[in-house]
Amino acid sequence: MTTTSAVRGTEVEAARGGGRRAWTVTALLVVFMMVNFADKSVLGLAGDEIRADLHLSATEFGLANSAFFLLFSVAAIVVGLAADRVSPKVLLLVMAALWSVAQVPPAIGGGLAVLVGSRVFLGAAEGPAFPVAQQATLSWFPDHRRNLPGALITVGITLGVIVSAPTLTWLIQHHGWRSALWVLAVAGAAWALAWAALGADSPRPATGPAAATAPRVPYRRIFASRTWIGTTLAYFTSYWTVALMLVWLPSYLRHALGYPAGTTGLVIVAPWAVGAAVLFGQAWLTGRLMRRGASAKTARGRVGAGLLAIGAVCLLLTPLTDGRGSQTVLIALGFGFGGAYATVAATTVAALAPPGRGGGALGLMNALVTAAGLVAPAVVGALVDAGGTAGYRHAVLLSGVLLATGAVVAYALVDPERDRARLTA
Repeated sequence: MTTTSAVRGTEVEAARGGGRRAWTVTALLVVFMMVNFADKSVLGLAGDEIRADLHLSATEFGLANSAFFLLFSVAAIVVGLAADRVSPKVLLLVMAALWSVAQVPPAIGGGLAVLVGSRVFLGAAEGPAFPVAQQATLSWFPDHRRNLPGALITVGITLGVIVSAPTLTWLIQHHGWRSALWVLAVAGAAWALAWAALGADSPRPATGPAAATAPRVPYRRIFASRTWIGTTLAYFTSYWTVALMLVWLPSYLRHALGYPAGTTGLVIVAPWAVGAAVLFGQAWLTGRLMRRGASAKTARGRVGAGLLAIGAVCLLLTPLTDGRGSQTVLIALGFGFGGAYATVAATTVAALAPPGRGGGALGLMNALVTAAGLVAPAVVGALVDAGGTAGYRHAVLLSGVLLATGAVVAYALVDPERDRARLTA
């Protein structure tokens, strides 16, 4: 087969939304997100050990985790805009390589300053990861077939925690918390090598650099649309719960619910496993509704609002329930449903954004949403220092209130078909 024929064949595969190359890229980016969230979760899993080793209060530990998000949002905006002009393959390769570099200084040694500095650098390198990975994956598929690959990328987040939580907890307990950083550095480097060999940009003409000649809708019009605003606000409330799961849920399980350290590494998998099931259920339901002719307002706006509403109810009931088992179930359901909005957000904004504007639209949304990661750990740390175990209960209630607000906003504002028609009119 000639080079031209191979390119044309790949273009046909992309246009049809399938093909071996499209699914190879999707599988690699699932692993990419697994490494990404293992990086994020390691400090939460080692929270007690780090606080004891570095002599930190809960507030100081919360601030150290918040440092991860100091440049996270800025990087998401800059790289998200660049993703509309620069090869996503190159951007993803550079990000993964930087992740590995960022793990090395605290793995070698040092105190709080080294830890904070490395987390700021890591956050800057990881900030654009989710929007660029989603854009790189979704660009291989037409809109009506994007729900499953979009869900798979988001499930990579869940799988990252499910695989890393027991593994890294064992490493931390038996070899110290710095050993976990070395493992993550190797994992990032290994993924970068695999991506360099097997990764690829989509040849679909409406995405990436090939879209540069298409008529451009100003970003300000996209950002002013009701759908983009509603999706971003709803996703912010969802990401708040994700940030708490990463940073404070292990300590909550150990100190508020009384689980021993070894068991915590297993129990913490529960909300992530629920989230994975919810993601696949959402992808199936959304796809089924769209195939039957339902509007995107129903299939994405209303379904997404429902996920947040279920999560809100479960979290608001948790402090009112007696018994460790029932509270664990409600926490798993609340955080699982509440944290499962990412795929809805990504596919909604991808459907809203005109050609050549997907990277910027996703990047700014992710930048604003992940500001929750900057605020949430510090707020909960202050609550725990002020109220002890009661601080954990207050954090759960606050999360429930935020999710309820996000559900209302998503239900009222999200309608991508309406707003895209206005943008392209």
